[in-house]
Amino acid sequence: MEWKGVMPAITTKFNKNNQLDLDLFNKNLGFQIDSGVNAIVLAGSLGEASTLSQDEKNILTQNTVNYVKGKVPVVVNIAEQSTFDAIKCAEDAEKYGAKGLMVLPPMRYKSGRNETIDYFNSIAKSTSLEIMIYNNPVDYGIEVTLDMFEDLLKCDNIKAVKESTRDISNVTRLRNSFGSRLKIMTGVDTIALESLLMGADGWIAGLVCAFPMETVAIYKLQEKGNIKAAIEIYRWFLPLLELDINPKLVQNIKLAESLLDIGSENVRLPRKPLSGLEREEVLNIIKTVYEKFNITLDPHSAIGYGAFDKVNLKGNNVVLATAHPCKFPNAIEKAINLKAELPEELLFILDEKENYDIIDNDLN
Repeated sequence: MEWKGVMPAITTKFNKNNQLDLDLFNKNLGFQIDSGVNAIVLAGSLGEASTLSQDEKNILTQNTVNYVKGKVPVVVNIAEQSTFDAIKCAEDAEKYGAKGLMVLPPMRYKSGRNETIDYFNSIAKSTSLEIMIYNNPVDYGIEVTLDMFEDLLKCDNIKAVKESTRDISNVTRLRNSFGSRLKIMTGVDTIALESLLMGADGWIAGLVCAFPMETVAIYKLQEKGNIKAAIEIYRWFLPLLELDINPKLVQNIKLAESLLDIGSENVRLPRKPLSGLEREEVLNIIKTVYEKFNITLDPHSAIGYGAFDKVNLKGNNVVLATAHPCKFPNAIEKAINLKAELPEELLFILDEKENYDIIDNDLN
């Protein structure tokens, strides 16, 4: 698989009876695919992996593989306490059609250098799937250092790193040390654009679960060298991205998804949905972001999808209203009627030529 582009660490959807809600999960999944993401990452921290049984992880994997029908690869997270269980997870992921693995160091036990290397190597040797090492010493207490990667990259199927050290200069260290041999996926939303500009190949994203078009837009704009436009969206997006670097990131992002009608606030104990002042603070962040930048939500745009009935906002402009003219051809007309400035730098989102033809026809 290609370790590049935007890969949502998708949330796991539950119903009110605490069971997997595959219908709602697939609704969000479809939104991600339509928005142009490059892969789907299952059962990560944001996916409440610690609350899922292995059977549930297998159900999610099989469901996702069947749903995406090869349009994008499916990556399964492994976060286990024992090498034996981690290998079993890898076997199941391969059995049910995953194309890659995201692997954390051992959970709970703070393994030493050689133990950590042996753990990753044992998993890699047990599977033909490509592996991305999740390097997050801030949250998990174990750092995979450059000298450890020297040893790990002797395994041909260890291909990438999810770089979550919070140190942007580490992107340059990794690139200087390993060139293109090790693909770098930035894993912290609030320094994602900075990491991409320093040479990261892609973005394992969190807020993408609620805002996939905006996330993809930032990635594609910087990829095409339109840094100014990427920064403009990124600056608008940053207060929302900060919801991802919080102990209650799962609840924060699920609240945002619910506002857009592509998720619910249901979480598994011991987590509880946000309530009271805490919930109001997150809602105010979302509302303030839109009002501050004077944006009207268009229901056919990513940020407007389903939100009119949930959030009371005012403004004069429409952003990303042209995101899917093939599906919503009246979105451009709607933008023109509102006297919105059509953002030409965002037209790259529409990759097929016929999409541009629709734009031309609507403008004429």
